[in-house]
Parts: sequence; structure tokens; C-alpha cells
Amino acid sequence: MAEKTLQDLFLDTLKDIYYAERQIVKALPKMARATQSADLKAAFQKHKEETEGQIERLQQVFELLGKPARGKTCDAIVGILAEGEEIMEEYKGSEALDAGLISSAQAVEHYEITRYGTLKAWAGRLGLNEAAQLLDATLQEESATDEALTGLAEASANSKGTKGKTKAA
Repeated sequence: MAEKTLQDLFLDTLKDIYYAERQIVKALPKMARATQSADLKAAFQKHKEETEGQIERLQQVFELLGKPARGKTCDAIVGILAEGEEIMEEYKGSEALDAGLISSAQAVEHYEITRYGTLKAWAGRLGLNEAAQLLDATLQEESATDEALTGLAEASANSKGTKGKTKAA
């Protein structure tokens, strides 16, 4: 078996994030329906549209590599999204639901920021400058989404979630 290279790792990680983005685009409408906040609903809907564009960018990167756009199961995103589902079930109708949804969404964003930052660096190292630019565009969107979610949390969701009793469980 041939020794694995950074090019191989780049392609594997690209497949991982491609799978992740496709799962995220399915999860965002559920999250938008679950939220109690019109602002958070709008943020989830906006991010779904952005994610569709990010998937298109990933397809362009695969094309640049001369490879088919195929994902491989990303256990990390499966787990993060499962935790989000749990929050939607366990906190449905509660004052803390939106804070939990934001927390779940930010876990997704942080995973994506990590992946896109790494892929961008590797693309640069591999001389894939056009791919690096495409990946950087997505990295910037993911960072902006994370900041917007922080703003929503600080503006209302976190304080709304603390209105109930604060007894220890």
C-alpha cells in the first residue's frame, strides 16, 4: 500500500466536510421550526441558504482536483447534530430552548471553522490557490455566522433562558 500524503488527507477531509454540510443543510430547517425567536429563525434560514452555497463551493474544489464530489460519513457532525436533536426534544417549549439551539448551532460552526481553516492551510501548502480562496470564502461566512449567533445569545436567548428558577438539579 502506498504511503498516504497530505493530498490524500486533504481529499479525505474534504469528503468529511462535504458530508457534514449536506447533513447541516437538512438540520437547519428543523432548528428554524423549533425556535421561539423570529430573529433566530431568520438566522437559521439565512444559514441554510449560505450552506447551500458552501456545498457548491466544495463541489468546485472537488472539480479542481478532478475528483467526484462525494462525502464520507463524518462521525463528529453526526454526534453534534444528535445533541441538537436532544436539545430540541428535551427543552421543547421551555425558556431555555433558544439558548440550547444557539449552543448546538455554535458547536456546528466551531467544527466547520476548524475544518475550513485546516483545509485552507493545506490547500495553500499543496499549491491549490483557487481551492484555498474558495475554502477561505466559506471560512469567513462560518466565522460571521458564529459571531451573529453569539450576538443573538447575548441579546436575548441567554437571559430569557434564566427567567425560571435557578435551583440546582
